[in-house]
Parts: sequence; C-alpha cells; structure tokens
Amino acid sequence: MSDYIYMLESHLSPQQNRAVAMVQRAAADAGLNLFLTGGAMRDMLAGARVRDLDFVVEGNALPLAKALAAAGVTIVATDDARKLAWLLFPGGVTAKIGMARREKPGRSGGKPQISPATIQEDLRGRDFTCDAIALSLNKASRGLLLDPLNGLADIERKELRAASPYGFLDDPARLLRLTRFRVRLNFAVEERTQTQAATAREAGVAKSISPQVLGEELRQMGFDDNPSEILKLLEENGLITLFSPALSGAKLNLGGIVKLEKGARLLPDDPPFRSARLAPFLYALTEKLSTRERQALVKAVQLPKADLLQWQKLETRAKKLESALRSARIRKPSQVYHLVEAAAPEEVLFLLYHSTLKPVLERLRSHFQKYLPAVQEITAEEWAKVEGTPGSPRYQKARHEFITQRLDRRPPKPPALPQAPPPEPPPAPAPSRGSGWRAQPGVAPRRARAQA
Repeated sequence: MSDYIYMLESHLSPQQNRAVAMVQRAAADAGLNLFLTGGAMRDMLAGARVRDLDFVVEGNALPLAKALAAAGVTIVATDDARKLAWLLFPGGVTAKIGMARREKPGRSGGKPQISPATIQEDLRGRDFTCDAIALSLNKASRGLLLDPLNGLADIERKELRAASPYGFLDDPARLLRLTRFRVRLNFAVEERTQTQAATAREAGVAKSISPQVLGEELRQMGFDDNPSEILKLLEENGLITLFSPALSGAKLNLGGIVKLEKGARLLPDDPPFRSARLAPFLYALTEKLSTRERQALVKAVQLPKADLLQWQKLETRAKKLESALRSARIRKPSQVYHLVEAAAPEEVLFLLYHSTLKPVLERLRSHFQKYLPAVQEITAEEWAKVEGTPGSPRYQKARHEFITQRLDRRPPKPPALPQAPPPEPPPAPAPSRGSGWRAQPGVAPRRARAQA
C-alpha cells in the first residue's frame, strides 16, 4: 500500500473512508479515472482534519453522481456547466465531485469558457499550489501523488502561493479564499502572491464576484473555527462590504462572533455539529443590522433556501429548547442528556451564544463536559449486553434505560476510615521541690491527701 494511501486512511473518519470506497467502486464501474484533490489533500498533507472530500474524474461527473444517488447518497446541488455535483453521504460526510476541466475567463466579465481536461491540466489551473495536488484512486496507479506545481513543498513551508500570476484577475473570488485559507491553515502569504492580491484589490475586480460565490464563501466562513479572524482581515482589506455595505465599523459584530466561537468549542467536532454552525453564525453576524440591511445582505449573497429558513427561524425554534432546559422538573443528569441529544445542534449552539439564563447554560455545559463523555466511555462489551437488535424499537428503549441508569446512579460511598483511639491524658505535673521539702517514702503529698 502506498504511504499516501495509508496517510489518507488514517486521517479520515470511518464514515469518510466508506464514502471514498463508494466513489471508487462507482468510478471503476463507470470506467472513469478518479482522483482525490483540493482541500482534502491539502488538509491531509498539512496534518489537519479533513472536513470535505474533493473528487475529480477525467470525464463527465454528473452521471457518476446519479449512480451514487441510487446507492443512497444525496445530491445537494449541481453545476451543469462544470459537470460538478455536491454530495451528502450517510453519516454526514460532505463531498464534491467534478470533471477535470480548463477554464478561460470570459470577455468583459462574461461567463468563463469551460472544457474537459486531463487531471494535470486541471491542477495547473487551480487557485493555490497547496490545492493543486491530487492522489490517484485508480486500480493501476492507486496512491500515486500528482504535484505539478510543487505544492507539497509550500505546505511544508506553511506558505500560500498563487498558482498563476493572473489568478486573482481571472477569478476574483480567490481574494476571499486567500484570506480564509490564511486564517484556517495559519500559513504565511508568499511575497509575490501578496503583491498580486493587492493589485487585484486596487483594480476593483472583487466587485464582479457573483452572488452565488459570495454566498458559498459566507457559508465556508460559518463552518470555520475562527470566523472572527477572517472577518477582521476582510475588513482590513476592504472586502467585507462585498457581503453588505453595513458590515463595517461598529456594526461588524466581532465580539458576538468570538463568543459564538467559544460556544462552538464545547460541541463535538463532527459533521452534524460542524454544519450546525452556519445558522448561529449568520444570526450573530447580522445581529446589529437593521431589518432592511439584513434583507440587502440576503439579496447580495444567494444562500440556499434551506440555509435561509434555518437562520431566520432559529431564534423561535430555540426558545422551546430553552423553556425545556429551564424547567424545575429537570433534576437528573439523564433528563438533561436525553433532552440535549434529541435537540437540533444549531439550537444548542444558539442557546450557548444567546441565552442569559444561568440554569440553561449550566445544564448545557454539564451535558458536554460530564454527561456526554460519561456515555462515550461505555465500552462495546457493555453495549453488547443491551437487549434487542440494534436499530429496533426494543433496542432503542433498552438503550435509553441503560443510559439513564448509568448517568443517574449515585457514586459509591468511600469506605469509612478506622477511627483512631482517643489520646491518653497527659501525666500529672510533678510537685514543687521548693522550701527544702523532701518526700518521705510511702507518704503522699499533703495536697494530694486533701484532694483524696
């Protein structure tokens, strides 16, 4: 097995490894050459957690996406021009699969000219060298690393370098991605790349970024660990107003975003909770805007309808969870655990950010710091004793009761320590030897006789 295949498998979660296997089988059945590229390779080689899978095939990827959909994968969105599809696999794994392509900028800001290409041509047309790396997942060359722009060396140096001197002019959205990658990866920006980015900003090319791309960049910010740092850099570079002219100065709620980040660190770092960050992020980002300013932002960034509804209804939905958590009837750890586990993750994060009720915040923190770890410590041997077939109603009920008993049981009392015997009384003081007095054998002192 290639060292890179071993590295990949060790960096992916079990759900992600299953998704890779599914795509490999489907590509082999379709006779398509398959590669893992982009952010997945960059994060793996940088030693970071791989969040999203990015596949490229030499050929039309849309029929392959439909074949995966027939096997239980959800197609979230498609781009017919680029033969590109965004997918959601079982277990919450997110992925993108697209055609290897060449893109030439359209004249006078028109649509780019897109044509099929080889994987090598596709990599050379990418934004940054750290993203221009691919790993072959084909049977004959499985594990072969393709790195035409020496991106691996840039990852080792922790440096962001543009793949082309005209990259920011050809695709101004790379100005936003440069800022996001700089914060997320904690990479420095190569000197020439800094100059190229500054030239593109001064030329005003960022104004041509489409609403769809702005919406996607905003979504990616919401999923990140440090969106406050990204927003701060965008403001410094004059790019934050692309999303809304109102998002500047005092109305840019950086303090609120920092508070949200702290709440997010309490939550598990898995796909459901990672995706749940978006709606609370949008709420905090626009909290200081007026209704009209929020509407203008929605128009400027064409977010998917599902994301908009989740954001706009978040506060109302979270109030029900808040009322349940503050109830005086909630007295046992198991009650808190079952209530939070059944709640939508975005509502939980919203309450950590927005609620001012001390019992609610204390119970949420106890859930993630005490009760959830206690359940996670239950061994496979203990779960095997739960009655019923996993997935059946009987099993779910027995599992619920097992968790309840585990969380609510009282810790055993420590054994009582043996009591030490009472201390002996101190000896009586010796009589005074003054005035020439001498004790006679067998005769007690006068004071002692009187006391007797």
